[in-house]
Amino acid sequence: MAWRALHDAGAELVLSGHDHDYERFAPRDAAGRFDARGIRQFVVGTGGAYATPFLLPLRNSEMRDNSRIGVLRLVLKEGAYAWVFLEAAYEGFPNGNAPDRGEGKCH
Repeated sequence: MAWRALHDAGAELVLSGHDHDYERFAPRDAAGRFDARGIRQFVVGTGGAYATPFLLPLRNSEMRDNSRIGVLRLVLKEGAYAWVFLEAAYEGFPNGNAPDRGEGKCH
C-alpha cells in the first residue's frame, strides 16, 4: 500500500536498511515489475553487523553484495541523481573504493 502511494506520487528513490547487506533494484512499479518511471530502491544495511545471506534472487535486483561494510553516497541533482557505495577500510572511512556506482534520471 505504501509503495502504491509513493509510486502514484512520483517518488524516485526508496532507501531501506532492514537487511545487513547492500542491494540495488531497477526502477519498479507498485507490483514490483520493471518500470522506467518507477521507484529505484537501495537496501543499505552495511553498518558492520553480521551479513545477511542472500537466499533467493529477487526480481529486478541489479546489484547484491553482503561481503562489505560501508555507506551509500547519494547526490541529488537537477533532474537526476547519482550513487556510489563507499566501502569502509581499516586505513580510513570511507576509502573511496566503489563496488557500485551509477546515475539515474528523474521523471
